Amino acid sequence: MESLIKFVEDEFVPKKEFPKFSAGDTITVYYEIKEGEKTRTQFFKGVVIQRRGTGATETFTIRKMSGTVGVERIFPVNMPALQRVEVNKKGKVRRSRIFYFRELTGKKARIKEVRG
Repeated sequence: MESLIKFVEDEFVPKKEFPKFSAGDTITVYYEIKEGEKTRTQFFKGVVIQRRGTGATETFTIRKMSGTVGVERIFPVNMPALQRVEVNKKGKVRRSRIFYFRELTGKKARIKEVRG
């Protein structure tokens, strides 16, 4: 059964090419929004907290601060409305899921940048 699911995912789910990014990276995600008849592109810029899943079910979570409120958004990798992903900064973290980042404020909430 699993091989059948994998076969269908490989054959029929369109693959999107995005740059490689992982937890700790600051990225900008551009996605399409439909408002009535109109469509427009909106972006969400923040730090990647986690990537989870594989294949068609893969998702990634981004966190940003909107004023003093933390906002998180989960994006499926194969979401049709997803247009492009830009990696703004590569961050150096020691874990693949940085949920501890939610409790950090001020200067402690900075992530070291990897150059190169």
